[in-house]
Amino acid sequence: MSSVQIQCTRCKNVFRDRAGRLQDGYSRQCPSCEVVLFFAEDSQHAFIKRAMRSARQVRKEMRELEAARLAAPERQAPQSRRFAGRTRSAERED
Repeated sequence: MSSVQIQCTRCKNVFRDRAGRLQDGYSRQCPSCEVVLFFAEDSQHAFIKRAMRSARQVRKEMRELEAARLAAPERQAPQSRRFAGRTRSAERED
């Protein structure tokens, strides 16, 4: 899964987290200063807004790629050649 960059609101350190996790109600601890960041759609902090917007965009792109992959016709594997020889051997006369 793709990840997005998050800038800490306290120490301004930049770190990454998966876009699938970054949804309303998610919380994450900054790996540098260990402050807990709460992610909400209606957050007033610009760093949180930017991370949420990026995660939403990445998830949308991933859904579109998955839909395109499923809609595209599957490439068929080359058919193996069947034995073109006799299907039954002639019975021997003793």
